[in-house]
Amino acid sequence: MELTRIMQAGRQVIERYGASGFRISGTIFLGPVLVFPDRTLDWPDAEISIEGLAPVTEHGDIELLLLGLGRRMAPVAAQLRTPLKAAGIALEAMDTGAACRTYNLLIAEDRRVAAALLPPV
Repeated sequence: MELTRIMQAGRQVIERYGASGFRISGTIFLGPVLVFPDRTLDWPDAEISIEGLAPVTEHGDIELLLLGLGRRMAPVAAQLRTPLKAAGIALEAMDTGAACRTYNLLIAEDRRVAAALLPPV
């Protein structure tokens, strides 16, 4: 799905998403990704655990993590929420399309947001 293009200098913007991956600030990523305001990383294992999301906690400047879980939302265990909260990061789980749209809106507001996204297959 094509998203409205909102370009901010130096900010990662999710332009498109689909079953094969994402286009973020003009770059194609096949498969899952971790999107930060300043960079996007491949997330090859897409492990939804504190270890799999270590780049988010190591980034040091994130206050909200959007977790895009594909086509459907699912509950997230306290074992993930608790250590993120201890690191000062709130977690919101949703379907990937909603996560992409929410990320773009919040990044346009210059919020400290990241997104961990699974392709909607």
